[in-house]
Amino acid sequence: MTSQPIALEERKIEGLRRFSPSSGRNKADIAAQLKSLLPRDAHVLEIASGTGEHGVEICKLRYDISWQYSDPDAESRLSQADWRQDNPMQLRPPLPLDMTAFEWWGGLPNYSAIFSANMIHIAPIEACEGIAIGAAHLLGDGGKVILYGPFLEGAASAPSNLEFDKSLKSRNPAWGVREQEIVKHIFAKAGFNNATLIAMPKNNHIFVFSRD
Repeated sequence: MTSQPIALEERKIEGLRRFSPSSGRNKADIAAQLKSLLPRDAHVLEIASGTGEHGVEICKLRYDISWQYSDPDAESRLSQADWRQDNPMQLRPPLPLDMTAFEWWGGLPNYSAIFSANMIHIAPIEACEGIAIGAAHLLGDGGKVILYGPFLEGAASAPSNLEFDKSLKSRNPAWGVREQEIVKHIFAKAGFNNATLIAMPKNNHIFVFSRD
């Protein structure tokens, strides 16, 4: 994961702080969903936090949560740390987590939820598997994994997502928009048998996984 590009877009840069066009478009819709999905006083680990804008947005709506940034990319962590200056009480200093690393969860505390946006399609499938396995170690009773992004639905897949999948695979054969059923299977193997799909704008979805 660390050897691959971290974004498929040009990002505006102001000092250390980065601005993602895609986050700018979707962060409000995602935050609105997270506001109701996250429990009271949630301690959330964000995987592949990118610029750091999602954490800022949800903390504007929920003053009770603690948001842990992480990313394998050093420049992204610098951006996250800069955004953190706006809300140091809720936003935690970023961690250098790589979902493909052996036992990446070692030494971390328990969390109420794990969140990741637009990551598993620009990483090898092992990164998705790493989230699932790590979540089994880090989430307590009632803990949730929340993924945002495009997903394929077999023959019912949106044409735009099929084209996106083809484009990703042309860049890196290990990338690709993941089939919903494959993602469900990965999390079920890790004990997360409950899966809820929430439709989002522009053929994206939020996938919520929890244990029985």
